[in-house]
Amino acid sequence: MSDFKIKKDFQLRNLLYKVLIFMATVAVIVYFMPRDGKFNYQFDIGKPWKYGQLIAAFDFPVYKDAEVVEREQDSLMREFQPFFNIDRKVEADALGRLQADYQKKLRATLPPRYFHFLQRELAEIYAAGILPTEMLDSLQTDSIRSVMLVDHKLASQQYIGELFSVKTAYRHILKADTVHYRPDILQNAALNDYLSPNLAYDRQRSDAARQELLDNYSWASGIVLAGQKIIDRGEIVSRKAYNILESLRKESIKRNESVGQKRTMLAGQILYVSIFMLCFMLYLDLFRKEYYNHKGGMSLLFAGITIYCAVTGLMMSQGFLNVYMLPYAMLPIIIRVFLDSRTAFLTLVITVLICSVCLRYPHEFILLQCAAGLTAIFSLRELSQRSQLFQTAGVVTLTYAATFFAFELITENDLSKMNGAMYIYFAINGILLLFTYPLLFLVEKTFGFTSNVTLVELSNINTPLLRRMSETVPGTFQHSMQVANLAAAAANAIGANAQLVRTGALYHDIGKMEHPVFFTENQSGGVNPHKALSYEQSAQVVIAHVTDGIKLAEKYNLPKVIKDFIATHHGRGVTKYFYISWKNEHPNEETDPAIFTYPGPDPFTKEQAILMMADAVEAASRSLPEYTEESIGKLVDKIIDGQLADGFFKNCPITFKDIATAKNVFKEKLIIMHHTRISYPELKKQE
Repeated sequence: MSDFKIKKDFQLRNLLYKVLIFMATVAVIVYFMPRDGKFNYQFDIGKPWKYGQLIAAFDFPVYKDAEVVEREQDSLMREFQPFFNIDRKVEADALGRLQADYQKKLRATLPPRYFHFLQRELAEIYAAGILPTEMLDSLQTDSIRSVMLVDHKLASQQYIGELFSVKTAYRHILKADTVHYRPDILQNAALNDYLSPNLAYDRQRSDAARQELLDNYSWASGIVLAGQKIIDRGEIVSRKAYNILESLRKESIKRNESVGQKRTMLAGQILYVSIFMLCFMLYLDLFRKEYYNHKGGMSLLFAGITIYCAVTGLMMSQGFLNVYMLPYAMLPIIIRVFLDSRTAFLTLVITVLICSVCLRYPHEFILLQCAAGLTAIFSLRELSQRSQLFQTAGVVTLTYAATFFAFELITENDLSKMNGAMYIYFAINGILLLFTYPLLFLVEKTFGFTSNVTLVELSNINTPLLRRMSETVPGTFQHSMQVANLAAAAANAIGANAQLVRTGALYHDIGKMEHPVFFTENQSGGVNPHKALSYEQSAQVVIAHVTDGIKLAEKYNLPKVIKDFIATHHGRGVTKYFYISWKNEHPNEETDPAIFTYPGPDPFTKEQAILMMADAVEAASRSLPEYTEESIGKLVDKIIDGQLADGFFKNCPITFKDIATAKNVFKEKLIIMHHTRISYPELKKQE
């Protein structure tokens, strides 16, 4: 297959991926967007009406306020009479047991007149009705005044106060006639054996009676006629006007709930979301090609927008919590950590603009979220410590509160009417923002990024691999430390990622741990094992430290960006010492240059180019006979110009200006590193 066809297939697959991720993002966001009818006015009690004069286009009822409805329905339900069926069998069984017990055992302790008294009282109590204690308490709690007792097909009204429970019936018998019947003698009859509930709740009749009451309830307190003025621009929305506007909203939704209207709204939402997502993709294509062509970057950006828009739509459609509790600033923080500030802010703006159409006050929402997002990006330009997130969360919370307070001062005339609940939402938002730290680990593993937090952890010399390196190859370890300092200083000077290049420098030579004595910095006692090898064999041993380093990196699960530093720090360069030595000894012979060539690839990022330069100049500087500004300057120029001439930097986005700046940094740092100390005078002995 030709290279052209391979490239074309790759571009086709890449385009297909972008189309699919675009369509999936739009579909998910629109699916969660609320579609509750066409009424696009935003209003609230005590705030001015910001639209033009509103005239009723049709007749509609003015619905009562929710508090009024609840109060009136509670009052109406006091007239509700639940239905209970009388079970005559319970009474007959109780009186039968009393008769039988009297004949068997009660005759000795209960005089006849007491027996007849009990019969009369039990008959009266069962005629009034006995309810389970819990049911009677529930009726009294609900302020039910009376119930309907159904005996066969005849229903009669009975007041709650006339009903009994087993407990109240027991007390009633004992106290019914204490003058003629002593309670202690009555208690000998074990009255509880003859008292049982004889009323059963009739759910069907009760529900029908309740529904009939509610059906007769009037939900409206008035009517607005077509052509009647409702409110005009600048007028304060009073409680009465608010009820009228809410009633108009409900009626408008009812009238526009047709299939055609829903399809129109759905089409508008699809178009709205598609426009913003297309603009976002154009920005990436024009200004951030590296993210646009990187599936991990595209996936992270689109996933972040999709999740926040979907959660916002769900919260608004279900009336769940408050959107100001959702930490929108977390999105730009995560993108800033892995990508860059401009992309982070634009992603936030796109997300907020899409979410704003779901809210009642979109301009207020946009203002607050943009201010908080900018603050978050500025305060967390480089995340390396957990404490930074606490500072950012505090700053973001204060920004929310200050911006909202300023907005209220502009729109409110009375400070007592300010919304205190919003400040509680902002505090919850700040707390939730702290969960960014554990979320970074999940994002790294899911989308293949490496955060500065991970790089800082990897650059700790107490990690197992670096500790082993310091113990087994101390010379290489010291070389790596010096290279890390040089490369980080150069990266800072040209605006590259200093932490990334520092961490990469610490690991770039870990492969030398496999055969440490073959590298001069680890040799001692004048022993050089290369003397026993041919130039080709020596070259292969030295070149192997790159492949050995990659194997160690995989064994210790180092991120891909660190593996790239190991692979590219020599690029496709040649082990010049062994190659030139072989050529000098075999002037008329040809050899395969691949034997003396590193596997590469050449550097393809600024950071990798800086490491290649720093590694070469630091190693070469150790061979200088004397350390002067002139000798160090010539060495740095010679090595880096040679790398440039060999084409090592053709595939990385580093400029000539960056290379010149890096040269100056290397010269300054090497002069400081190799400075000469003054010799201290010795004290002369006096004779």
